[in-house]
Amino acid sequence: MTTNDLSKDMGGRELLSFRSLFVIAALWNFAGALPGLFDSAGMFEREFGRNLADPVMVAVYRGAWVTALLYGFGFLIVALNPVRHTGVILMGGLGKGLFALNLAYMCLNGWTSDFAIVVIAGDIIFFTLFVVYFVRIRQLGHSLI
Repeated sequence: MTTNDLSKDMGGRELLSFRSLFVIAALWNFAGALPGLFDSAGMFEREFGRNLADPVMVAVYRGAWVTALLYGFGFLIVALNPVRHTGVILMGGLGKGLFALNLAYMCLNGWTSDFAIVVIAGDIIFFTLFVVYFVRIRQLGHSLI
């Protein structure tokens, strides 16, 4: 099945659930990206319990938050048509999963503050819900990308 007609693919309640998921995912990204962009040193200190003073590292860290901001906008685009934009969710979901794993590794080694646990948990929840989304997309006969 290659149709992008959402009314044929998903029931209204299911479609609303997925759209809501992607809007919430966007808000989650914005909640980190905006403070990360405008107060990079403060966000770094909250997440890692260390000062961020090196201007090169501030720029690198801020750049990572720009990526999170862009994915937030991508998730909003997906909310408009969850069947059509699976590639954005594949990339964003892998990003969330890999970031959560890396941050968990850093947390287990004592390199982060307790705040990182909130970030890890949130990204694991979104990763899991994105997997559910992909299972449903496959059940509807759509390719994942």
